[in-house]
Amino acid sequence: MLRDRFGRIHDYLRISVTDRCNLRCLYCMPEEGMEFADSSELLSYDDIVEVVEAAAGLGFRRLRITGGEPLVRPGLDGLIRRLKAISGIEEISLTTNGMLLAKQAAALKAAGLDRVNISLDTLDSARFRFIARRGGLEQVLAGIRAAGEAGLGPIKLNCVLLKGVNEDEIQSFLRLSVEQPLHVRFIEYMPIGHADEQWRSHYLPLTAVMEAARGLGLPMAPLAEMKGNGPSENWAFEGASGSFGLIHPVSDRFCARCNRLRLTADGSLQPCLYWVDELNVKPALGSREALEALFRRAADIKPENHEMAAKLHDEAISHTPTSRRMSQIGG
Repeated sequence: MLRDRFGRIHDYLRISVTDRCNLRCLYCMPEEGMEFADSSELLSYDDIVEVVEAAAGLGFRRLRITGGEPLVRPGLDGLIRRLKAISGIEEISLTTNGMLLAKQAAALKAAGLDRVNISLDTLDSARFRFIARRGGLEQVLAGIRAAGEAGLGPIKLNCVLLKGVNEDEIQSFLRLSVEQPLHVRFIEYMPIGHADEQWRSHYLPLTAVMEAARGLGLPMAPLAEMKGNGPSENWAFEGASGSFGLIHPVSDRFCARCNRLRLTADGSLQPCLYWVDELNVKPALGSREALEALFRRAADIKPENHEMAAKLHDEAISHTPTSRRMSQIGG
């Protein structure tokens, strides 16, 4: 088992396969897009398999495929099939915006994908276009249906709350968790790559969700356990088909329970989502020993916590935040 200086055991690797995306969500990348990595700069699927084999040897058991939007990279089902065949890998999940999921869900399930998280910040088509800077709500809804039909469950919906943008839909998402077997995860807007005034003005603590939940007047209770690797605080209404959860990295750090490392599409191993520290795996490819040493080094330099809340209040922080945007990390 890979244990860091603070006793946290790491068994979960998030793997970004691309920094490209078919949306331009306002909390993830600039409206004009970004300078994407050339395909020659990305880890090949062979490279990713080699890195995961080394990780599995150190006790990593769960993988999450991310992007950018991972489904824009061709042949993803083939990669998942290869990763699932690695000894020790028990579960593979996928985070996607759902735009391309309807056509790929069955093949992904057949390849060994276990479940999906689908980003959905609004149930209104006009607002979807505002947040994502593209249309496509119906495509996402079709992707959710296809995921259910393919057996990629439990299906979790990731909803980033933005003050002044979508907080009036909190109760609509909560009702969705009652009526359908969907697990809505409300996520605080994080200052990844841009702790600027836009972030501060749109940041909304998740106390708003509990206020909205109580406003529905339905009995609810905390859930002791939910399948998955996430740090959410989970709740369900009495008799609900699904559940809802709170992921509040800014207002309530969950770093003490962190069990993950991240591999970026261009080959950097990141100990923490927020800090600049990262290790390039490319020079170690071809050597199992060198790759394992990089994983150990990543655990050794992983800080005890991030300090996003300090950025909210313009307080001093102890490390240097990353300049990468969320789409470049695979948050």
